[in-house]
Amino acid sequence: MGSPQASPAHDTSKRRYVVLTTKHHEGFTNWGSSVSWNWNSLDMGPHRDLVGELGQALRESNIRFGLYHSLLEWFNPLYLADKESDFKTQNFVLKKTMPELYDLVLKYKPDLIWSDGDWEAPESYWNSTSFLAWLYNDSPVKDTVVVNDRWCNNCSCHHGGFYNCADKYKPGTLPTHKWEMCSSIDKLSWGYRSNMNIAELMDEASIIEELVQTVSFGGNYLLNVGPTKEGVIVPIFQERLLALGRWLDTNGEAIYESKPWRVQMENSTDTVWYTSKGPAVYAIFLIWPQDNVLKLSSPTSSPATQVTMLGFAGTLKWQKSPGKGLLITLPYMLPSPLPPQSGWTVKLEGVE
Repeated sequence: MGSPQASPAHDTSKRRYVVLTTKHHEGFTNWGSSVSWNWNSLDMGPHRDLVGELGQALRESNIRFGLYHSLLEWFNPLYLADKESDFKTQNFVLKKTMPELYDLVLKYKPDLIWSDGDWEAPESYWNSTSFLAWLYNDSPVKDTVVVNDRWCNNCSCHHGGFYNCADKYKPGTLPTHKWEMCSSIDKLSWGYRSNMNIAELMDEASIIEELVQTVSFGGNYLLNVGPTKEGVIVPIFQERLLALGRWLDTNGEAIYESKPWRVQMENSTDTVWYTSKGPAVYAIFLIWPQDNVLKLSSPTSSPATQVTMLGFAGTLKWQKSPGKGLLITLPYMLPSPLPPQSGWTVKLEGVE
């Protein structure tokens, strides 16, 4: 009945916010919505308030609570009738989808609202601006809430607290507006598929690469997993999330609270990416150089330059490159028949 979307996690210190699908396009609500009689998780199925229970658990773990909500419903007769009228009538909006949004905010006080299902109709149909005006001026979360950009058929990438633009959006250059990349471990679905196979899932290296690229371009990363109908996150999804959490144990310093540097990637290659935090610059490289020497042409060294590697004690030897930049001698890695993990971080201090 729709899939929860979770930011990277393996313990509560790794993920900073979680977004739960409260209602997807089929209209089933994961809380006891009074306008979704007998088509909600309280009246049928688990007979539980899934939104409320998850919200309480997240807040006890000091994790921000986000709510995904689809404006449209594929099969709702009220919506289909409004659509038939070319969205001149608003029965579905007034009787179903907007009452739900107000109910979610008043009942659960979310930190984030992740709107979706907006693309078929204009703002004049959805009444989005009046809801957002209430949300930011009069609602109980007016001073803390953030929203995305899916509120009408021409909103995406133009209007929103942060932009999603499109699913799995990759900007290619540094955006001027705060944004988030939403992706899914299952490359073919946002929900759970019992017939998925391993080749259709993102592997650990692909997830790390996507995270690093996103953060280098100043974005947040929202990684989706679809639970089974029993609410179980299957072991293969758990394994991917745990692997990402282990990578963040070592490399999280270059990710959390970081900002884009003046250069996002090394010489337009997609194997070395930069982030920064205060005076420190982080170069995250996705492929280990065969000669154990990392060549960086973008940073300019100074007499005070110091190079370390996250997860390794001590400083690394470096020298000025004959052209420009630095040549960094990496720690010796024992030969292995297996490809090494993906993604290591060199911390540069005293560079420009």
